[in-house]
Order: sequence, then C-alpha cells, then structure tokens
Amino acid sequence: MDKPLTETVIAPEEQQVEQSLRPQTLDEFIGQERLKQNLRIFIQAARQRQEALDHSLFYSPPGLGKTTLAGILAREMGTNLRVTSGPVLERKGDLAAILTSLSEGDVFFIDEIHRLNRVVEETLYSVMEDFKLDIIIGEGPSAKTINLPVPHFTLVGATTRAGLLTSPLRDRFGITAHLEFYTEAELITILERSSRILNVAADADGFQEIARRSRGTPRIANRLLRRLRDFAEMTPSRRLNAAVAARGLEALDVDGRGLDTMDRRLLTIMIEKFNGGPVGIDTLAVSLSEDTDTLTDVYEPFLIQCGFMARTPRGRIATDHAYRHLGKPVKPATPQGDLF
Repeated sequence: MDKPLTETVIAPEEQQVEQSLRPQTLDEFIGQERLKQNLRIFIQAARQRQEALDHSLFYSPPGLGKTTLAGILAREMGTNLRVTSGPVLERKGDLAAILTSLSEGDVFFIDEIHRLNRVVEETLYSVMEDFKLDIIIGEGPSAKTINLPVPHFTLVGATTRAGLLTSPLRDRFGITAHLEFYTEAELITILERSSRILNVAADADGFQEIARRSRGTPRIANRLLRRLRDFAEMTPSRRLNAAVAARGLEALDVDGRGLDTMDRRLLTIMIEKFNGGPVGIDTLAVSLSEDTDTLTDVYEPFLIQCGFMARTPRGRIATDHAYRHLGKPVKPATPQGDLF
C-alpha cells in the first residue's frame, strides 16, 4: 500500500527538500512560542557561563520539529551537531565511537531515543552525569574498568513515546519539553516561508486551504505544498489558490478535516466491525494490516485531538464526531459503567 501524503515519516527521496525547508535559527522557527522563549534564556545563560547546554529531551508526535530544534540548538550554541538514532546504537562500542569524537560543547542528537538498547542506555547514565565513559578491558578475573573522560556535550533526545523511556534516563535530562500541534495561523506562516524557498506562486486562500487540512503538522503542510505546486502549474494562471488547492487535495484523498484514506479506514473499521468500540489497538492493527506503533504514533494523536477517537481502559472507541464525519448513524449512548 502506498504511503499517504499525511504520513509523518520522512521518505528517503524527501530528505534533501525537507532539509532545505528547515529553519536555521530560533527566530526563523515558527510556533512553540513558550518553548522558544525558554530555550533563548537557557542558551544565553549557558553561553555566558561558557558551559555546554543542559541535556534536552523533546517529545511529540512525528513532524513537529524535534530534529529541527536539535540543529538550531547547535547553531545557537556555535557548536557541531552529531546525529544518530536509537536503533542504530546497537552496541556499547557504537556509542563510544561517537562520544570520543565529540568536541567540547557539541550537540549529540539521538532520534527515537526510546528504542535504545538497554546496555547502551545504561552506559549513557554515567556519561550524562559525570562525562565519563566506563570501558571494560579484558575478560574474567583480569578484566579492568577504565574511566575515559568525555568532553562536556549536550545530549538531545527526541521521542514520540515518552512513556517508554525509563525513569533513570528521563530524569537525567535537565530540559524536557513537549511540542504541541500547530495552529492554522502558524501553519500559514510556515507555508508562506516554504513557498518563497520553493518559488511557489500562491495566494493567501491557497495557504489557508492547505493549513486547514495539514493535521497541525508542518511536515505534512510542506509535503502538501510541494504536491499542490504540481497541480497549480497545470493551470493557466500557474498560481496556487483556494480552488486549485481544494481540487488537488480532493484528488490526493485528503478531506476537509485533514483525514486521509488510512484515517477513514481506521474509523470505519471501528464503527462497522466493532460497533464503535471499545477495541484493542492490537486488534485494530491486525484489521488494518498496519504496525501497532504506526497507529499509536502517527494516526492516534491527531484523531484523539480532533475528537474522532477516545481511549478507555477497555480500548479505543469512535466518538459521535467520527460517526457524523463519515456519515454514519450515531451509535446510541453507552452507559458510563460499561466502558470501565
């Protein structure tokens, strides 16, 4: 099955374009105003003390700017950025190779940090607190432990599943922040900036139409902008206006609330096969032939935020809003006691 345009994972062929659209400074970064204000203070204070910034943890659904913020922190601190991901660090030696190559004050970014190998994670504890890497040389009774000093650096972790982080690791981050979904006005500002970079001729109502269907996620907004640019170039005016955007989004199967084919399939299966729920996430994943993590990380957050889905102790349920949006007869109210 082809991935929908509202998929928040970056495809390999999109890496270069995605990188060009990322803001380079906090001033260019749009949205997350309270977080930006705090980061400015933390960065300025660290630079005045000539110290590395505190270890930082960002958590949110995909596509809201966690990786972008890591790059911005490195630039604002005037240091280098090293990037990796949790699944890549399989052995202690993989971590040691990166740590020993860092310079003073560098930013070390680990994406999907909740997927770190347990041995690698435990190795990070002493590194984050004491900036010392414990290396065991030899085996058996003759084995020795060497404490290898590591330059003072800033570990930036990003995760979509903060609840999967262990308490010892989470407690070692000095800065912890949750990134919120973006407002329509913020997405319009992001689209205006992206259109200048991509040289897209567009009207304000075209941006508004895209922002309204972008699920509060900049990555999706930029992806839709690139695709709708193609539709606009096939019109006589070669401009992206509301009418062109609406036709293009309809052709791309993105409805007025930003739901794509998979969103509607998920809600439809809940309603038609499971009487609206409650139904377990594993059962839904099997019914959709989709990975459980994809459902919980990519689709659930937006559907819950929009009020189309709710979680209960017994499983997921489709709300009245979902029934109405799909044009289904609303399910009779269930006594509250039956849900718990």
